[in-house]
Amino acid sequence: MNESSSNSSKLYLDIVNHLREMIEKDGLKPGDRLPSERSLSERLNAGRSSVREALRALELLGLIETKKGEGTFLRDFQGHSLVQLISTFVLQDEKAKLDVLETKDFIQLNCLQIAMEKMTEKELAEIAEWVYSDMVSESDFFFRIVQIADNYLLFRLWTILKDYYFSLGFPNVYWSKEDYLLLLDNIKSKNEQDLIMNYRKKKQT
Repeated sequence: MNESSSNSSKLYLDIVNHLREMIEKDGLKPGDRLPSERSLSERLNAGRSSVREALRALELLGLIETKKGEGTFLRDFQGHSLVQLISTFVLQDEKAKLDVLETKDFIQLNCLQIAMEKMTEKELAEIAEWVYSDMVSESDFFFRIVQIADNYLLFRLWTILKDYYFSLGFPNVYWSKEDYLLLLDNIKSKNEQDLIMNYRKKKQT
C-alpha cells in the first residue's frame, strides 16, 4: 500500500479492504475489539494517520465504535439495509438513476455549507495546499468536505450514492484547481450565496 498516494479516497478504500480481509481472517465478530491503531498500521503497512482516517470513516458509517479507554470495537451492521434499499430503488426506476445524481449533488452542496461553519483555518489551508500540489478528482475533494461536515448520515449516504453514481456509468466531471480554490475562497470569506452559485454553475457545465 503506497502511503504517499495523493488519492485519499483510494487509500481509504485500500485500508478498508485490508481491514475487511483481516476481520474475516481473524474471525472477528460484532462486539470484538480491533487491534490498536499502531498494530493496524504495522499489519496493514500503512501510515497511522491514514489508518486513523479510515477508522474514523468506518465509525461514521456505523461499522465500528470507539469506547474511550477501552478501544475500537466491531459493530453489528448486518441489520443496516440502506445499501439494499438504494440498490432496489435504483434498479426499479430509470428516473431514480438521475435522482442518484441529484441527491449526491445536494449532499455535496449541503456539506460545503456545513463546512463553511466547521472548517478551521488549518484545515482550509491544508486542503488548499493539497489542491495546489496534486491532481484532485471530484470524489477526492468532496470526500474531504463531507468528512469535515462530520454528519454521520450525510457521510453514509454520500459514500453509497457516490459508488452508485460511477456504477451507473455517469461521466466523471472535470474540476480544475481553480474550481476547487474558488469554493474554498467562498468558504474562507463565508460567502454562502457565491458558494451556492459557483457550485451550481459548475454542475451545470
